[in-house]
Amino acid sequence: MKLTQIRDFLAVVECGGVRAAARKLSVAPPTLSKSVNDLETGLHVQLLARSARGVTLTAAGRAFHARALAAATELRKAEEEAAQSGGSGAGTVSFSMGLTGVTAILPEAMTRFRRQFPLARAYIVEGFAALMQADLRDETLDFAFGLKSTKPVDSGIQFRPLFRVKLAVYARKGHRLSRARSLADLTSADWLDYGNLWAPGGTAETLFRSAGLEPPRPIVRCVSYNAATSLMLHNDMLSLTHQYSLGRFLPHDALQAIPVTGTMPSLTVGLYTRVGTPLTRVAEAMVRHVTAVAREVGREATQA
Repeated sequence: MKLTQIRDFLAVVECGGVRAAARKLSVAPPTLSKSVNDLETGLHVQLLARSARGVTLTAAGRAFHARALAAATELRKAEEEAAQSGGSGAGTVSFSMGLTGVTAILPEAMTRFRRQFPLARAYIVEGFAALMQADLRDETLDFAFGLKSTKPVDSGIQFRPLFRVKLAVYARKGHRLSRARSLADLTSADWLDYGNLWAPGGTAETLFRSAGLEPPRPIVRCVSYNAATSLMLHNDMLSLTHQYSLGRFLPHDALQAIPVTGTMPSLTVGLYTRVGTPLTRVAEAMVRHVTAVAREVGREATQA
């Protein structure tokens, strides 16, 4: 098995066929087809199912593709590490952040990172960290920052807690229920689930049941900040969230917390990384800056 064969195989899968992949790699289609055929012959297994419409992965092909992607990523990072050791300051880091990180952590962390690596590039995905485990496993992402999942973490991924955030009920300013002081007053409201807190047995359900109430059923579930804030501002929906989530990009008086009585739950915010895979120098620096800013934010939240 040769590195060029892995490259050719990945290109064919990505492009959906030999001809498109050949154009991408600037090689002749027969040459590319022979490379992939030789790879299958060497492995003694069929990786691709060919048809007039293109190629699809076989079961064996899907397993090999996942490993090949990770191997290709590791090779790219090895090249970057070699370049970084020469002192150029170049390189890339890829990571995901939920809105907690985007609003409260990312701006200052990126400022510090850019001072250290002005030539480096960053690829950032906005999304809930718990949903990014597949991208962490195949090394599409170097790390993910966000809320700790209520579900077990993949054995190949570790979570490092950094700080905790207290939840509150948020509504638009002037909402008809803004003077409510108990969860019982809010059971008939239209609820929005932003962040999957209303999953069965999850944070929201536990909160209401501990108060002796039947949990209301959210009418919308979403992972989009724009959708969540738009619905809250224009459709009078309520959301269970925290001070570093909804509202940081909105006018100061757009949303408000409804101060219901009782103890509100807290969630843990931290970093997801792969087990046993070293980060590049650039990625390690980004993790260090994110961690430092997160701990500062955590101290501020504790003192507030």
